[in-house]
Amino acid sequence: MTPEREGVSSKLAMRLVALTAAVMVACGGSEQPPPAEATTAPGGSKNQANWPADDHSMCNWRNKPELEVSETAGPGAIKPNIRRVYKMVGEGENRHRVLICREVDTNLDGLKDVVRTFNNKGEAVHEEADTNYDGKIDHWISFAGGSMVEEDEDPIGDGKPHVWKYYVNGQLSRIKRDRKGTGKPDVWEIYNKGHLERMGVDETGDGHVDRWDRDSILMAQQEAEEAKAIAAAQGDAGVPDAAPLDAGKPAVKRKENR
Repeated sequence: MTPEREGVSSKLAMRLVALTAAVMVACGGSEQPPPAEATTAPGGSKNQANWPADDHSMCNWRNKPELEVSETAGPGAIKPNIRRVYKMVGEGENRHRVLICREVDTNLDGLKDVVRTFNNKGEAVHEEADTNYDGKIDHWISFAGGSMVEEDEDPIGDGKPHVWKYYVNGQLSRIKRDRKGTGKPDVWEIYNKGHLERMGVDETGDGHVDRWDRDSILMAQQEAEEAKAIAAAQGDAGVPDAAPLDAGKPAVKRKENR
């Protein structure tokens, strides 16, 4: 890696870090750890004997006798903290039970904070979670064919997504970020094989990229791969190789005087 390329890559990484920090500052973020009570959602209790009767279920199973509900206790839980909801699908010999919803109380405060829904094939469709246990959903995941295709995050706690991540074949493809908490993205990040390739920034707030920052190292690698592929294709097509630079001029045969 040349010093010039290393410098450009470092600048791109530093700019991304700075933008992330700007998001936190603009949204009231802090480097201080959250208070201990933040690990218990409002209305919850770390004393399992005092868990509330209403666990904030998100599976929508109550008053639906056609659904089957299973309650289990996970690691560290004395009372059930995992709920699974099933329903019967199909007809005749093909009739079978499928999981349509699963929710978990991950911090054992008596309140459900993660829920995932499934289709009739048993494939994951959608997930929501309260990752900081403040009683608000701040994390959303969408699936297609059972694979994650979009992941949205709320880093400022207003219950709305401000970071949108998109995946293709299980790999991060692009990210949109809302630095100002307006609900509209003003930073766009493009990834290639999981690595940040370029980043666009909207400085004027008009919804359009004003500046693109690119990773010159990755671009150089891509150009080298493309050149290699072109050379290989030309070789397969029978294109003669170019003469070496130091081959000199071809010899000229002189006519003899008779």
